[in-house]
Amino acid sequence: MDKLTVLANIAEIIGVVIVIGGLFFAILQMRQIRQQRRELAAIELFRFFGNPSFSDAYLLVLKLPDDMSADEIRASEDIEHAAMFISTTMENIGVMTHERIVPYLIVDSLMGINTTVLWNKLKNWTYALRQELGQEETFEWFEWLADKLEEQQPSNYTPAYIAYRDWRPARPHQES
Repeated sequence: MDKLTVLANIAEIIGVVIVIGGLFFAILQMRQIRQQRRELAAIELFRFFGNPSFSDAYLLVLKLPDDMSADEIRASEDIEHAAMFISTTMENIGVMTHERIVPYLIVDSLMGINTTVLWNKLKNWTYALRQELGQEETFEWFEWLADKLEEQQPSNYTPAYIAYRDWRPARPHQES
């Protein structure tokens, strides 16, 4: 075998190694970008829940009795506005959770059973709205999210302030 053939073979091997390395690097970069996107979506979700408009609507709906009728909710413009605000927000979160844009565990930790509580307070209003609009898909993702969160809730759930009472932060050099 002459030197030129050996060099050509070495160049081919190096080329294959570079292509495989490039593919590996691309896959790694795509995973990192996907993780960053999820983290940014979670941060935006945290930020949104701190929004005073959401907090006001949340508090108003939270104080409502369960299974309130649509007419009772509509009797107050403020309550119906809060119901719409909460429902559209939870609809968006449901879609983002289903599409795995925001991790389920983040949504569960942030809203968890409260989503089910909100749904129980607004479901009669939602059902009436669906019937009036002739659209079964009205706030479908809010209902889906409440169902999933309730379904996944363990029967022996322990609140975080009890379950993690002994939690200690990692030392600064241990966190990554």
